[in-house]
Amino acid sequence: MATETPAPPAPPDEGRYRALQDSDGFGALRKAFRGFVFPTTVAFLVWYGLYVVLSAYARGFMGTKVVGHINVALVFGLLQFVSTFLIAWLYARFASRRLDPVADQLRQEIEGSEQQ
Repeated sequence: MATETPAPPAPPDEGRYRALQDSDGFGALRKAFRGFVFPTTVAFLVWYGLYVVLSAYARGFMGTKVVGHINVALVFGLLQFVSTFLIAWLYARFASRRLDPVADQLRQEIEGSEQQ
């Protein structure tokens, strides 16, 4: 019994994707994405850089005991993890509110035009 292999799908029409890329909706999506990601990335890198610089050049301050054997350096190090999870949570919330609806609309437009 021979099995037929399905015909390969037709190559996508590049013009539709170029038109979508040039659309106002796609531009708004990219602008919203960049508006969150770039400032957040810069803020986190500055925060991390501060931790590294203080660890290297302000050893007395970083070695200051806060509670028992817990010092400022340990608190700052743990706050790095907290800030990472906070950024991930904020991005997921931002994306579900601002990015996903626009992306879903653009997907529907491009998938609808492919079916015609």
